[in-house]
Amino acid sequence: MSAPQLLLGGHARKHKVTIVGSGNWGSTIAKIVAENTRLNQKVFEETVQMWVFEEDVIIPKTSKHYDAAVGERPQKLTSVINSIHENVKYLPGITLPTNIVANPSIVDAVRDSTILIFNLPHQFIGKVCEQIRGHILPYARGISCIKGVNVSDDGVSLFSEWIGDGLNIYVGALSGANIANEIAAEKWSETTIAYDPPPMDSRAPSPRSGSPMPSPGLVITEAQTDGQHLHHRDARGRTSKTRLTPVPPQYPPLEHDCFRLLFHRPYFHVQMVSDVAGVSLGGALKNIVALAAGFVDGRGWGDNAKAAIMRIGLMEMVKFGKEFFGETVQSSTFTETSAGVADLITSCSGGRNFRCARKAVDKGVSVDEVEKQDLNGQKLQGTTTAYEVNSFLQRRGLEKDYPLFTAVNDILRGKKQVDDIPRLVAVADGEPQ
Repeated sequence: MSAPQLLLGGHARKHKVTIVGSGNWGSTIAKIVAENTRLNQKVFEETVQMWVFEEDVIIPKTSKHYDAAVGERPQKLTSVINSIHENVKYLPGITLPTNIVANPSIVDAVRDSTILIFNLPHQFIGKVCEQIRGHILPYARGISCIKGVNVSDDGVSLFSEWIGDGLNIYVGALSGANIANEIAAEKWSETTIAYDPPPMDSRAPSPRSGSPMPSPGLVITEAQTDGQHLHHRDARGRTSKTRLTPVPPQYPPLEHDCFRLLFHRPYFHVQMVSDVAGVSLGGALKNIVALAAGFVDGRGWGDNAKAAIMRIGLMEMVKFGKEFFGETVQSSTFTETSAGVADLITSCSGGRNFRCARKAVDKGVSVDEVEKQDLNGQKLQGTTTAYEVNSFLQRRGLEKDYPLFTAVNDILRGKKQVDDIPRLVAVADGEPQ
């Protein structure tokens, strides 16, 4: 993908990129990004830092990198990645670009980087932010590849804003129908990146809808000045408590074109939007719907029933976004992007939530029992989200407004049966329960 003219304006500085996290998805994203920094060295520094939580690994005899002289002696993962250019533990069999540098020091990895890409379990966000706070450029910007949102009785919060608030930077979100191993093997797929350029950075402001140019009826976010720091709007359209430092004009503008250039590959197509809340919600709520799809598939009701579940589930996803994030959430994010309907279809066709729910019904056991047997007690994202969303809705007296979400919660808790689903969701079509 060639760089847009706006990015080739002879800027004095280049963007330096760091990947924070090196698991299966983190290593895949690092591969994509490093391929593009190598191709676009007028915009980006070629070297990509990747923070790796240091651990000992043993290269198995089945690996082409097995060295009989080393045998089964443990080696440092960072050393292995930097020497053989493969993450043998989390992305085995995939060659990583040589311009990726695995770094065990998170502080050193993020130093002087203008673009930080976060890819780690959400429970580590707080600790990571604490470690790097004060060690990053004040005008750094981020992309969160951490799927989902946090739901509590008090409200719904985005992981991108957890990071942004923790580091005083702006952070967008990446999500979609993205199975890491397929993408690492360069099988074609799409993704959605939501990034609402802070007004103080933008040299050609993008409307909140994600359209490349302003048009009638679309509102451009406006900056509010407070000394050298500026306010911007959060995902709900409110003035954010985070005060941003503008990206210096010596750098290429950090706007949609720049992030598309950084992530788009022939096998990984990128759609840019500005709806960070919608993209984040899609990655969370689809897991509840996937459980319902697994339930009806386990009962042998066929593709028609599964399609009905997806349709009703998509409606409730849109409704939830609109109800709790207002006008900043675009219906099209759910119905037209990879982060919405495409991710929903993938999750309802073969994702882990779908498979476990289907197995539970097929075996006549609870999903909790399947989690214990197949996941060593680890909780599915769908069950956790279903419980949290139900508690959130219950506190507001809105359970009946989301019949499918409520039905999934009640089935998980043993209050209702899978055979009750048609009756429970009939209200979605205006029928009486």
